[in-house]
Amino acid sequence: MKPKHMSADERRAVTVEAVLALAAQQNPSEISTTAIAEHMGVTQGALFRHFPNKEAILESVMDWVADRLLARVDKAASGAASSLEALEAMFEAHVAFFVENPGVPRMLFGELQRAKMTAPKRMAQKMLLRYRERLVTLIEDGKAKGQISSGTNTASACTLFIGMIQGLVMQSLLAGDVQLIRREAPGVFPLFRLAIEASA
Repeated sequence: MKPKHMSADERRAVTVEAVLALAAQQNPSEISTTAIAEHMGVTQGALFRHFPNKEAILESVMDWVADRLLARVDKAASGAASSLEALEAMFEAHVAFFVENPGVPRMLFGELQRAKMTAPKRMAQKMLLRYRERLVTLIEDGKAKGQISSGTNTASACTLFIGMIQGLVMQSLLAGDVQLIRREAPGVFPLFRLAIEASA
């Protein structure tokens, strides 16, 4: 593709799409600005008119991921009748987002594994913190309403929730099959629910 006559915002969006498409196929840390430009059908010079360096490109990618993922899970949870249903809706929305955007989990894992603190890594950590805050709110609300067991350790439940998704993603990456997430996810959440749901 060779996008022309685009605004700066449109060009940045196309760049994010290119990075995520490449990340779905290869190690994100090995994606070069040359490869990004080639994927977009533009020169590196054209790419650097919108981004000062590769880190700025990765920052845009992480910003896109945070905005889209959090908006997706918020929308899913907002229509739920209870905290448990909201958690399940978030789980399903998160799984669907990763299946639709297989480059995203690879980017997230790649950034979080970096030894040095970079702006993209900081953004990934901030996104996880914001996500966790949503989980804490739902779990505490569920405990207050008697839907979630009062003995549930909220911090541990949040860790388990996030860990379920990370585990599904890791197994799908190892298997080289992104659809594995979708196939395995339906059997995972009921176990989480069983662990935290208040007794009838």
